Amino acid sequence: MKKKDQNAWKYRQFLWRSWAIQSSWNYERQMNMGFMYGIAPILDEIYKESKDDALKKEAYERHMRYYNCTPQTSAFVLGLAASMEEQYHEDHENFNPESITAVKTSLMGPLSGIGDSFFQGTIRVLAFGLGINLAQQGSILGPILAMIISFVPSFLVTYYGGKIGYTMGNKYLAKLYQEGLMDKVMYVCSIVGLMVIGSMIASMIGITTPIQMNDAFVLQEVLDNIMPQLLPLGLTFLMYWLLQKKVKTGWMLTICLAGGIVLSLLGILQ
Repeated sequence: MKKKDQNAWKYRQFLWRSWAIQSSWNYERQMNMGFMYGIAPILDEIYKESKDDALKKEAYERHMRYYNCTPQTSAFVLGLAASMEEQYHEDHENFNPESITAVKTSLMGPLSGIGDSFFQGTIRVLAFGLGINLAQQGSILGPILAMIISFVPSFLVTYYGGKIGYTMGNKYLAKLYQEGLMDKVMYVCSIVGLMVIGSMIASMIGITTPIQMNDAFVLQEVLDNIMPQLLPLGLTFLMYWLLQKKVKTGWMLTICLAGGIVLSLLGILQ
C-alpha cells in the first residue's frame, strides 16, 4: 500500500471508529475500550512483525488505561497517539512510551470542555431548535435539517481532527526529541493530566458530612476550611490504596455501596 493510501486508510479509521468510542463505556475506565477499538488496526499495522509481539502487547495494555473525552474530538487524540506509537516503534530505545499516556491524559480535559460545549451545548441546541420549529409547522424538513446540521460539523471535526493529530505528530515529535524538549513536554502534560484528574474528583464525587453540634460546630465547614472537597479526595485515595492492594473492582463497588448506605443511615455521611 502506498504511503498516501495508507494515510488515507488511517484517517478513515480515526473517523469511523471514534464515533463508536462509547459503545463499550464502563464505570471503571469509561471509554478505554472504545479508544482501544479505535487504535487497534493502527497498532496491528505498526507492530506487524513477529519480533514486535512484546511491543504490541505493551501498546495494547497502554491504551486500555483510563480514557474519557468527547467522541468527535477523540479522533485528534487517536491520530496523535498513533503517530507517537510509530515514533516509539522506530526508536523504542530512546522514546519514552509513558509520554503517550501523558499526552492522552492532558488532552482529555481541554478537548472535552471544547467538544461538549460546541457539540452538545451549541450545535445540538441550534439544530434541534430549528428542527422542532419546522416540525411544529408540519414540515418534513424539521428532522432532516436537524440531522444534517448535527452531522456536518461532527463529520468535519472528526475527520480533520484525526488527520491533523496524526500529521502534526509526525511533523513535530521527531523535532522535539532532536532538540531534547520531549522530557519537558511530558512533564507539562503530566501536570495538566493531574489537574484534569483533580478537577474530576472535585466535580464528580459528591460526599459531605451532616455532623454538627448545634450551630457552634459544623464539621463540613471545618473540613472545607482545611481544604475544599477533602472527603471526596480521601475516598479517592482509599480507592487508589485498594487498587494498589490488588482488590478486585467488584469488591470496591461493594465497599462503596454498602459503606455509603451504612454511613448514611448512621448520619455520618450524606
